[in-house]
Amino acid sequence: MIFIIESGSTKSDWVLVDSKSKQTFYKTIGFNPYFHSAEVVASEIRKNDAIMSHVKDVTKVFFYGAGCSSVKLNKEISDGLASVFEKADVIVEHDLLACAYATYDGRPGISCILGTGSNSCYYDGQDLKEVVPALGYVLGDEGSGSFFGKFLLSSYLYHKLPEEIHNEFVNTYNLSEAEIVSKVYQRDSANVFIASFMPFIIKHKDHSFFKSILIKGLKQFMEVHVCCYENYIDTPVHFVGSLSSLLEQELNAAAVELGINIQSIVAKPVDRLVNYHIQYILKNQLA
Repeated sequence: MIFIIESGSTKSDWVLVDSKSKQTFYKTIGFNPYFHSAEVVASEIRKNDAIMSHVKDVTKVFFYGAGCSSVKLNKEISDGLASVFEKADVIVEHDLLACAYATYDGRPGISCILGTGSNSCYYDGQDLKEVVPALGYVLGDEGSGSFFGKFLLSSYLYHKLPEEIHNEFVNTYNLSEAEIVSKVYQRDSANVFIASFMPFIIKHKDHSFFKSILIKGLKQFMEVHVCCYENYIDTPVHFVGSLSSLLEQELNAAAVELGINIQSIVAKPVDRLVNYHIQYILKNQLA
């Protein structure tokens, strides 16, 4: 049996694949080595009885995660996984590679992630190229949940929200300024907290207050993370993540302004990621 895991900072999708290519799906919190130690990774997995029931039968684990961008960072995740799946070979890679695999259709393309954070790469079926780095929620993450969440929170604290939006925000979350500041500056995984307000923004995305900032933020993402590639206008561009799907109208509007060709929007990339593994990587390895 083989586990294939696609992880953002907020949640992880787990797919167990057996010798008959039967797939079973599980979920855990997202694991990001910037915020989670090997001990936390192992502890959280052990809380999931369904996943733990397969530990002895798993021979290989493929983990693709946000923040897994160096040997040192990857080791934090792989050590946590290996302490749980003692009999398995553990492979940890960047979530960009999962994004590339999930959107690859036989042609070179630009693959983009819009989730808690944001990033992009160019993939031709063999080589992956990343021109500009992902700078995280403090310096970067344009067009992401944390990017728009910061806009909402700062607008709320600066008393810039329209009255009806302000009142609904208060009734929905009942958060004081002190609580917000504490969660942003004094707690772990501040990016996840900030991005957690995206459902509220999505609910009101057609309101004039949010409409323009959404298109502006998505356009900013493409200016930084798509226009950096040569011949981007003539190259298919793919987006993965539920945020891409929920903001499809705004995403297309921003793309039109820049002459960008959005080829596909994949709300749930883990399905295509698994198919890529079965077709290109695993072949006769399933057992």
